[in-house]
Amino acid sequence: MSLIEIKNLTKVYRMGKVEVSALRGVSLAIEEGEMVAIMGPSGSGKSTLMNILGCLDQPSGGQYILDRVDVGKLNDNQLAKIRNQKIGFVFQQYMLLQRTSALHNVELPMLYGNGWGRAARAKKALIAVGMGERTHHKPNELSGGQQQRVAIARALVNNPRIILADEPTGALDTKTGEEIMGIFQRLNAEQGITVILVTHEPDVAQCAKRAFHVRDGLIASDELIKDRVLIHLPEAQKQEKGKKV
Repeated sequence: MSLIEIKNLTKVYRMGKVEVSALRGVSLAIEEGEMVAIMGPSGSGKSTLMNILGCLDQPSGGQYILDRVDVGKLNDNQLAKIRNQKIGFVFQQYMLLQRTSALHNVELPMLYGNGWGRAARAKKALIAVGMGERTHHKPNELSGGQQQRVAIARALVNNPRIILADEPTGALDTKTGEEIMGIFQRLNAEQGITVILVTHEPDVAQCAKRAFHVRDGLIASDELIKDRVLIHLPEAQKQEKGKKV
Protein backbone atom coordinates (compact mmCIF):
# COMPACT_ATOMS: atom_id res chain seq x y z
CA MET A 1 0.00 0.00 0.00
CA SER A 2 1.17 3.56 -0.73
CA LEU A 3 2.24 5.85 2.11
CA ILE A 4 -0.46 8.30 0.97
CA GLU A 5 -3.60 7.23 -0.85
CA ILE A 6 -6.47 9.57 -1.65
CA LYS A 7 -9.69 8.37 -3.21
CA ASN A 8 -12.36 10.62 -4.74
CA LEU A 9 -11.62 13.50 -2.36
CA THR A 10 -14.02 16.45 -2.34
CA LYS A 11 -14.06 19.71 -0.43
CA VAL A 12 -16.98 22.13 -0.42
CA TYR A 13 -16.86 25.50 1.31
CA ARG A 14 -20.19 27.04 2.28
CA MET A 15 -20.45 30.82 2.43
CA GLY A 16 -23.99 31.64 3.38
CA LYS A 17 -26.20 30.09 0.71
CA VAL A 18 -23.33 29.74 -1.74
CA GLU A 19 -21.30 26.53 -2.11
CA VAL A 20 -17.83 26.56 -3.63
CA SER A 21 -16.24 23.25 -4.65
CA ALA A 22 -12.48 23.48 -4.08
CA LEU A 23 -11.88 19.77 -4.77
CA ARG A 24 -14.16 17.81 -7.08
CA GLY A 25 -13.03 14.20 -6.76
CA VAL A 26 -9.25 13.99 -6.41
CA SER A 27 -7.55 10.60 -6.41
CA LEU A 28 -3.80 10.08 -6.11
CA ALA A 29 -1.18 7.88 -4.49
CA ILE A 30 2.31 8.76 -3.22
CA GLU A 31 4.84 6.05 -2.39
CA GLU A 32 7.17 6.26 0.58
CA GLY A 33 10.45 7.92 -0.41
CA GLU A 34 9.04 9.85 -3.35
CA MET A 35 9.70 13.54 -3.98
CA VAL A 36 6.67 15.02 -5.67
CA ALA A 37 5.39 18.45 -6.65
CA ILE A 38 1.77 19.54 -6.53
CA MET A 39 1.35 22.34 -9.05
CA GLY A 40 -1.45 24.67 -10.02
CA PRO A 41 -2.41 28.33 -10.30
CA SER A 42 -4.22 30.28 -7.58
CA GLY A 43 -7.72 28.91 -7.10
CA SER A 44 -6.89 25.51 -8.57
CA GLY A 45 -7.40 23.64 -5.28
CA LYS A 46 -3.76 22.84 -4.56
CA SER A 47 -3.72 24.70 -1.23
CA THR A 48 -6.90 22.91 -0.12
CA LEU A 49 -5.30 19.61 -1.07
CA MET A 50 -2.16 20.53 0.85
CA ASN A 51 -4.17 21.32 3.99
CA ILE A 52 -5.91 17.96 3.81
CA LEU A 53 -2.65 16.07 3.19
CA GLY A 54 -1.20 17.82 6.24
CA CYS A 55 -4.20 16.91 8.41
CA LEU A 56 -4.92 20.62 8.84
CA ASP A 57 -8.38 20.32 7.28
CA GLN A 58 -10.95 17.59 6.70
CA PRO A 59 -12.48 16.75 3.30
CA SER A 60 -16.20 16.93 2.63
CA GLY A 61 -16.13 13.50 1.03
CA GLY A 62 -13.83 10.73 -0.12
CA GLN A 63 -11.09 8.93 1.76
CA TYR A 64 -7.56 9.79 2.86
CA ILE A 65 -5.35 6.89 3.91
CA LEU A 66 -2.04 7.88 5.51
CA ASP A 67 0.37 5.10 6.43
CA ARG A 68 -2.55 2.59 6.39
CA VAL A 69 -4.69 4.76 8.68
CA ASP A 70 -8.02 6.24 7.57
CA VAL A 71 -7.52 9.89 8.54
CA GLY A 72 -11.24 10.61 8.36
CA LYS A 73 -11.84 8.39 11.39
CA LEU A 74 -9.38 10.19 13.67
CA ASN A 75 -10.27 12.65 16.42
CA ASP A 76 -8.57 16.01 16.98
CA ASN A 77 -5.96 14.64 19.37
CA GLN A 78 -5.03 11.84 16.98
CA LEU A 79 -4.74 14.31 14.09
CA ALA A 80 -2.50 16.56 16.21
CA LYS A 81 -0.26 13.57 16.98
CA ILE A 82 0.11 12.78 13.27
CA ARG A 83 0.98 16.40 12.50
CA ASN A 84 3.60 16.41 15.23
CA GLN A 85 5.20 13.01 14.62
CA LYS A 86 4.72 12.06 10.97
CA ILE A 87 4.65 15.36 9.07
CA GLY A 88 7.15 18.20 9.06
CA PHE A 89 5.84 21.51 7.72
CA VAL A 90 7.84 24.16 5.84
CA PHE A 91 6.14 27.40 4.78
CA GLN A 92 7.00 30.29 2.49
CA GLN A 93 7.20 32.82 5.33
CA TYR A 94 9.29 30.62 7.69
CA MET A 95 6.94 31.05 10.70
CA LEU A 96 9.77 31.50 13.22
CA LEU A 97 9.43 33.12 16.64
CA GLN A 98 11.33 36.38 16.27
CA ARG A 99 12.46 36.82 19.88
CA THR A 100 14.11 33.46 20.38
CA SER A 101 17.14 31.68 18.96
CA ALA A 102 17.36 29.29 16.05
CA LEU A 103 17.95 26.46 18.52
CA HIS A 104 14.81 27.26 20.52
CA ASN A 105 12.75 27.61 17.35
CA VAL A 106 13.80 24.12 16.30
CA GLU A 107 12.97 22.76 19.75
CA LEU A 108 9.34 23.89 19.53
CA PRO A 109 7.81 20.70 18.01
CA MET A 110 9.34 18.69 20.87
CA LEU A 111 7.30 20.64 23.42
CA TYR A 112 4.21 18.70 22.31
CA GLY A 113 5.65 15.21 22.31
CA ASN A 114 8.78 13.33 23.22
CA GLY A 115 11.17 15.99 24.50
CA TRP A 116 14.12 13.79 25.47
CA GLY A 117 17.51 15.29 24.55
CA ARG A 118 15.75 18.35 23.20
CA ALA A 119 18.76 20.65 22.75
CA ALA A 120 20.98 17.94 21.27
CA ARG A 121 18.32 16.88 18.78
CA ALA A 122 17.70 20.48 17.74
CA LYS A 123 21.43 21.08 17.27
CA LYS A 124 21.71 17.93 15.16
CA ALA A 125 18.85 19.09 12.93
CA LEU A 126 20.47 22.51 12.49
CA ILE A 127 23.78 20.89 11.54
CA ALA A 128 21.96 18.77 8.96
CA VAL A 129 20.82 21.91 7.12
CA GLY A 130 24.12 23.79 7.41
CA MET A 131 23.17 25.98 10.39
CA GLY A 132 25.31 24.47 13.10
CA GLU A 133 27.23 27.73 13.57
CA ARG A 134 24.06 29.84 13.91
CA THR A 135 22.27 28.06 16.75
CA HIS A 136 22.09 31.11 19.03
CA HIS A 137 21.19 33.66 16.34
CA LYS A 138 17.69 35.11 16.32
CA PRO A 139 15.72 35.27 13.06
CA ASN A 140 16.42 39.00 12.58
CA GLU A 141 20.12 38.15 12.59
CA LEU A 142 19.71 35.65 9.75
CA SER A 143 19.16 35.98 6.01
CA GLY A 144 15.97 34.69 4.40
CA GLY A 145 17.73 31.54 3.23
CA GLN A 146 19.14 30.92 6.70
CA GLN A 147 15.71 31.38 8.26
CA GLN A 148 14.28 28.84 5.83
CA ARG A 149 17.03 26.40 6.79
CA VAL A 150 16.02 26.84 10.44
CA ALA A 151 12.41 26.17 9.43
CA ILE A 152 13.51 22.97 7.66
CA ALA A 153 15.47 21.91 10.75
CA ARG A 154 12.33 22.47 12.83
CA ALA A 155 10.40 20.26 10.41
CA LEU A 156 13.06 17.54 10.73
CA VAL A 157 13.52 17.45 14.48
CA ASN A 158 10.86 14.80 15.21
CA ASN A 159 12.10 12.54 12.38
CA PRO A 160 8.95 12.79 10.25
CA ARG A 161 8.04 10.39 7.46
CA ILE A 162 6.86 13.31 5.31
CA ILE A 163 7.96 16.89 4.71
CA LEU A 164 5.18 19.07 3.33
CA ALA A 165 6.62 22.29 1.89
CA ASP A 166 4.29 25.10 0.78
CA GLU A 167 6.01 27.44 -1.73
CA PRO A 168 9.31 26.96 0.19
CA THR A 169 11.38 29.17 -2.15
CA GLY A 170 8.73 31.82 -2.82
CA ALA A 171 10.38 34.50 -0.65
CA LEU A 172 13.96 33.73 -1.73
CA ASP A 173 16.26 34.80 -4.54
CA THR A 174 17.06 32.24 -7.25
CA LYS A 175 20.44 31.09 -5.91
CA THR A 176 19.22 30.71 -2.33
CA GLY A 177 16.08 28.94 -3.54
CA GLU A 178 18.24 26.43 -5.42
CA GLU A 179 20.21 25.71 -2.25
CA ILE A 180 16.99 25.09 -0.32
CA MET A 181 15.83 22.68 -3.04
CA GLY A 182 19.20 20.95 -2.77
CA ILE A 183 18.55 20.37 0.93
CA PHE A 184 15.16 18.79 0.18
CA GLN A 185 16.75 16.57 -2.48
CA ARG A 186 19.47 15.42 -0.07
CA LEU A 187 16.96 14.66 2.71
CA ASN A 188 14.92 12.66 0.23
CA ALA A 189 17.91 10.77 -1.20
CA GLU A 190 19.91 10.15 1.98
CA GLN A 191 17.19 9.81 4.63
CA GLY A 192 14.33 8.50 2.49
CA ILE A 193 11.96 11.24 3.67
CA THR A 194 8.92 11.65 1.44
CA VAL A 195 8.93 15.26 0.22
CA ILE A 196 5.78 16.97 -1.08
CA LEU A 197 6.31 20.39 -2.64
CA VAL A 198 3.30 22.64 -3.21
CA THR A 199 4.27 25.22 -5.81
CA HIS A 200 3.29 27.20 -8.87
CA GLU A 201 6.92 27.53 -10.00
CA PRO A 202 8.05 25.15 -12.79
CA ASP A 203 11.70 25.50 -11.68
CA VAL A 204 10.82 24.14 -8.24
CA ALA A 205 8.76 21.28 -9.67
CA GLN A 206 11.69 20.38 -11.94
CA CYS A 207 13.64 19.38 -8.82
CA ALA A 208 11.04 16.72 -7.91
CA LYS A 209 10.72 13.25 -9.38
CA ARG A 210 7.04 13.49 -10.19
CA ALA A 211 4.43 16.24 -10.57
CA PHE A 212 0.67 16.40 -10.07
CA HIS A 213 -1.02 19.28 -11.89
CA VAL A 214 -4.21 20.49 -10.19
CA ARG A 215 -6.78 22.41 -12.19
CA ASP A 216 -10.36 23.33 -11.23
CA GLY A 217 -10.29 21.01 -8.23
CA LEU A 218 -9.15 17.94 -10.19
CA ILE A 219 -5.86 16.22 -10.98
CA ALA A 220 -5.30 17.30 -14.58
CA SER A 221 -2.11 15.26 -15.01
CA ASP A 222 0.32 13.02 -13.14
CA GLU A 223 3.72 12.78 -14.78
CA LEU A 224 7.28 11.78 -14.11
CA ILE A 225 9.74 14.68 -14.34
CA LYS A 226 11.91 14.43 -17.43
CA ASP A 227 15.36 16.06 -17.26
CA ARG A 228 15.11 16.41 -13.50
CA VAL A 229 17.36 19.13 -12.06
CA LEU A 230 19.73 17.94 -9.34
CA ILE A 231 21.15 20.59 -7.04
CA HIS A 232 24.68 20.13 -5.73
CA LEU A 233 25.14 21.72 -2.32
CA PRO A 234 28.21 23.83 -1.50
CA GLU A 235 31.15 21.83 -0.17
CA ALA A 236 31.20 23.82 3.08
CA GLN A 237 27.72 22.58 3.94
CA LYS A 238 28.65 18.98 3.22
CA GLN A 239 31.58 19.29 5.61
CA GLU A 240 29.41 20.78 8.36
CA LYS A 241 26.91 17.94 7.94
CA GLY A 242 29.61 15.56 9.16
CA LYS A 243 30.38 17.42 12.38
CA LYS A 244 29.56 15.72 15.65
CA VAL A 245 26.89 17.15 17.94
